[in-house]
Amino acid sequence: MSFDEQLHHLIDEALKEDIGDGDHSTLSCIPASAKGKAVLKIKQDGVLAGMQVAQKIFNYKEPASVFTVFKEDGEEMKYGEKAFEVETSIHTILQCERLVLNCMQRMSGIATLTRQYTDKLKGYKTRLLDTRKTTPNFRLLEKEGVRIGGGLNHRFGLYDMIMLKDNHIDYCGGLEKAIDRAAEYVMNKKPGLKIEVETRSVEDVKRVVAVGKGKVFRIMLDNFRPEQISEALLLIRDDFETEASGGINLDNIKEYARTGVDFVSVGGLIHQARSLDLSLKAVIV
Repeated sequence: MSFDEQLHHLIDEALKEDIGDGDHSTLSCIPASAKGKAVLKIKQDGVLAGMQVAQKIFNYKEPASVFTVFKEDGEEMKYGEKAFEVETSIHTILQCERLVLNCMQRMSGIATLTRQYTDKLKGYKTRLLDTRKTTPNFRLLEKEGVRIGGGLNHRFGLYDMIMLKDNHIDYCGGLEKAIDRAAEYVMNKKPGLKIEVETRSVEDVKRVVAVGKGKVFRIMLDNFRPEQISEALLLIRDDFETEASGGINLDNIKEYARTGVDFVSVGGLIHQARSLDLSLKAVIV
């Protein structure tokens, strides 16, 4: 499915979850024909994310909604600023309010934290990746928050890349066997699917280098110290892409970048991000 198709599915399921058999608070006191206006107010500094998502939510519920943009996704936002204004039926505003805020607050928190990481990488060749450590059924927008913040999306799920991690390797009976079986699977079942292999030691790296050419496209260096990564890169040279993972944070990310590794992946971009404070307020004329 495309991004928009996945987003429409997310919106539909989220509105069903929230509205159920009816938004009785609104139905009880607001005429169905009443029109209104609301403004998104920024209550915390950070990086704004989710503007396009908010517009799609309102337009999904009511295609005639008029959405006026004051700031764009990825822009720095300051307390007291306005992000957008929406004019539509009051029922639509009240039924979409919490979904819009939940999405934008979470996405903006992720984008803000991601920007802090990417700022640390300025001047280095190393690029920042996210992981699959996401909230079930909300991965689409959490990864979009990373992208808006300046990071790159790693594989979206189990279907769009083969990643041979420690458990795959151990269950299969070793690195060489796992690589050979994965390469055969790709050739026979999924031509073009890329294979990444996790290594746990410099010795593992030597083994992947020996058997992985033409099969493996990226070697993950998991829980390696920066000096171990430098040693591994001398073995890998330019034959494979490289990714450092495990224990990387804002305090030490530059040490990893100085090694020249191609990518660093940080699960904390998503699972350690804090939602930012936004509010959707009625405009009474």
